[in-house]
Amino acid sequence: MANDMAEDVEQAEKLGLNVDEIAFYRALIQNESAVKELGDHNLKGLAKYVADQLRKSTTVDWQVRDSARAKLHNLVRRALRKWKYPPDKADEAIELCLKQAEVLSEGWSS
Repeated sequence: MANDMAEDVEQAEKLGLNVDEIAFYRALIQNESAVKELGDHNLKGLAKYVADQLRKSTTVDWQVRDSARAKLHNLVRRALRKWKYPPDKADEAIELCLKQAEVLSEGWSS
């Protein structure tokens, strides 16, 4: 686990992302067609945008409130559509981003 964390920090610095953004970047690059169509630069921008929007929009209880979770789901979906993320695996990317947000949001709210 410590090696994974060290790799995250190293990769984040190399890509110009912070640790939160690298988590979303990894979720977004799971789709090979997205990597081919959008390219690394756009995916980094999208990861920064999604991280920022989720950080601003999460509340302490968003994980248990269906309406709050739906709002964040739509926020990510609109972001992917805005950045022209390929729709073939967009649902997977949304779920991965929300899972990342679940883990990261504890640090955001404190």
